[in-house]
Amino acid sequence: MKSIRVLALAVGLGVLLVPPAARSSVAEVPALTAKVNAAIECINRLSERSHLSRHRYFSWVSKNGPTGKERIIYGTYTIYDTSDCRKKVEKANALAPHEPEFEALASAYVEAVTALEPLLKEADDYYSQENYKDDRMAKGKALHPRLIAAWDTFAKADKKLRIDLDVLQDRDAARRLVEIERTEGIKDRYHIEAVMISAKRLLRATEASPTNLAAITETLSGYEAIVKATEDYAAANKGAKIGSSFINDAKSFLTTSKQLMRRIRDKTPYSQGEKMILNTGSGGWMIEGSPARLTRDYNQLIGSYNRGSRF
Repeated sequence: MKSIRVLALAVGLGVLLVPPAARSSVAEVPALTAKVNAAIECINRLSERSHLSRHRYFSWVSKNGPTGKERIIYGTYTIYDTSDCRKKVEKANALAPHEPEFEALASAYVEAVTALEPLLKEADDYYSQENYKDDRMAKGKALHPRLIAAWDTFAKADKKLRIDLDVLQDRDAARRLVEIERTEGIKDRYHIEAVMISAKRLLRATEASPTNLAAITETLSGYEAIVKATEDYAAANKGAKIGSSFINDAKSFLTTSKQLMRRIRDKTPYSQGEKMILNTGSGGWMIEGSPARLTRDYNQLIGSYNRGSRF
């Protein structure tokens, strides 16, 4: 896979990077690898933009829809062409052996994002050409419930696919780590994979229980121990294939995790200025100890993993 910008979870947008399934040692199940990779490629290409389109729309529209009296009218974003996503998912789903539940979820995602594409194009044409000045926002009002329904359907399909994708990847990651230890020992590859598994577990803990200090602290401690062991191993084995950029990104994710944990522990509120940045939907990564910053650092760790940790 190419990295999974699914799972960029720019926190608050519902999007997030996961390690490539294709990197797993699943040569014995190429059909499953193809199915997972097809879904990941769709999510990486289409999900973030789809979520951002809704965020853009509601940055100027109230929940009741446009009135034509708004001070600023931004319209919405379009998304990329969805035809390639459909082709790859349909091709992968046709392979045996089958994973009926996962295939159904991938197909539901395709249908939802495919329905969203032309609707967003229609809305973009309407707003970018300022046609609301000619019909007193009549079409904008008519488009509103259609957009909401399409976004809701997409969000549900996206979430369900990600959850099942996580299950498949977690299952393979655990099996892969055991196999690596058996065949290679606790060396380069083992350390790298262990860091990625632990990082994903930590990110998930902050999302699933954002105020559960005990759960976050426990997973944070485990991640810190694995990062230290990996750094110590790399320092003691100069020929190791663990690059300094990977170590640095792993430690950056650790630092932000601690900052987030301390915000929760100390009940540190965001300042008014920080809230304004967080509410923009795109600048949250600049705030230390924010979920958006944690996701940004996780995505950078994934990028480092994809670029340099190849065997």
